[in-house]
Amino acid sequence: CTMASKRRPDESRVTEKKRKKKNCVETAELTSVVEDEQLKRAVREAWSQRTHYSQGDLELDCHPFPHCIIRNFLGSETFVENLQRELLGLNFHEKSNDLYKFKQSDDLKKRTEQHIAGLRAALFGRFRSWLGGVLGVELEPTVDISCARYEYTDVLLCHDDELEGRRVAFILYLVPPWQSSDGGTLDLYTTDSNFQPQSIVKSLVPSLNTLVLFEVSPVSFHQVSEVLTEDKCRLSLSGWFHGPSLERPPRHTEAPVQRSPHLPRDETLLLEWVNPVYLDISYQEQIQEEFEDSSEIQLKDFLKEEKFREVSEALRLAQIQWTKRGPPNKRCYEVASLDTLPQCVSACWELLRSEAFFLLLSNFTGLRLHYLCPADEDDEEKDEEKEEKKDREKELSTPVCCGELRRWSHGCYTLLHDGEAARAEYALDLVLPFCNWQSDFGGFTCYVANEEDEELLTVYPEDNSLALVYRDKETLKFVKHVNHKSSSDSTNNSTSRALYDFSFVYYE
Repeated sequence: CTMASKRRPDESRVTEKKRKKKNCVETAELTSVVEDEQLKRAVREAWSQRTHYSQGDLELDCHPFPHCIIRNFLGSETFVENLQRELLGLNFHEKSNDLYKFKQSDDLKKRTEQHIAGLRAALFGRFRSWLGGVLGVELEPTVDISCARYEYTDVLLCHDDELEGRRVAFILYLVPPWQSSDGGTLDLYTTDSNFQPQSIVKSLVPSLNTLVLFEVSPVSFHQVSEVLTEDKCRLSLSGWFHGPSLERPPRHTEAPVQRSPHLPRDETLLLEWVNPVYLDISYQEQIQEEFEDSSEIQLKDFLKEEKFREVSEALRLAQIQWTKRGPPNKRCYEVASLDTLPQCVSACWELLRSEAFFLLLSNFTGLRLHYLCPADEDDEEKDEEKEEKKDREKELSTPVCCGELRRWSHGCYTLLHDGEAARAEYALDLVLPFCNWQSDFGGFTCYVANEEDEELLTVYPEDNSLALVYRDKETLKFVKHVNHKSSSDSTNNSTSRALYDFSFVYYE
């Protein structure tokens, strides 16, 4: 007793703190699978041979690429419950771009909550060395882990996870009882001979305390399908074990889309189709001023009302042949076969490709999409060399366009991708929608600055509203995933609704 009183008052607090610190990590008991040397050898053998293996709570399947499922990963139910509780108490941030929409926690690398810290130590300690042994690879102690909450309409679209240093991806599910009809499955894709994803061949339904892991490779394409349940939360921990990356073949480049010059059609086509308001020269000048100011404009009620109604009706009722456009790591929507279009839809297509329309667009935008356009004032120097150069350029650069008639329904989207960024150029985008659409369905077009997440502009589809956007080499665009709300609209309990649009790109 007297000895203790000789201690300096703050000394006892220090020891107490140390003791507290020692107790603050709750040890995570892992499944006995990890302790079994014989099983580890068997898994290693199966993984290297790319064969199926199953034993107790562990299953290894190599189709469409090697992935391993370990049920009852954590040995204690109480630990799992406490881990869930700690995770749900974290701050989550809404994350949304072309590829995903979900809520993510702050980085878990330095979190000190007992069960989070305990799981982190077990995963990147004992389990990492077990996994390294299975793969025959030295995995680094790099900690890369976060927590995600997926709720109604949240999604993570098709991607391969490849990033320098990532060797094995993992997901630990901490979900309530879950069925495939709830969505949120982990979908695995087959790939073609160009290492491009083709179709989903396996869907793993989340299950409490189940760990899924797969090797990150040029063929490890997967997605988290959209969550369809409105009253459950898909909580999971995910991250990567780092190590030497697998060799990657050169990225496949797609053939460029065919571009065509205008069709020789005169202004009678415009008089027949376009709202006369837009054919007024002084109004065109007003539009051009506004467009040159902001590089974008929406022209409402663009087509004559009866023409718009006729095309809308035909799109809904006609026997048009639609083909799905992929691959899913770049896009997923349907495009019409032009030779199956009914007459009025075909005529609308011709309008957008006509010489008269190229000239009209020039008047709206000030771009030189027709040789009759006045040149910029700067170009009016009467220097003969300049004139000759311009003549040569004119021969070389005939304004051209390419276009599609698209159909968007639940599950459609486009993604930003490397090939697109490499090929970006100055262009005028045109979209003319036929729809009865709400902005919370998705299906809107976002423009973003290359290499940056910042959205520059969002164009929402609006009936008979012609959207024009001029983009430069640093601007990319994507169409946001069309979510479940589009097919479960309470005002219209009929089948899934679709958005139709003409999408054209014009080049000077």
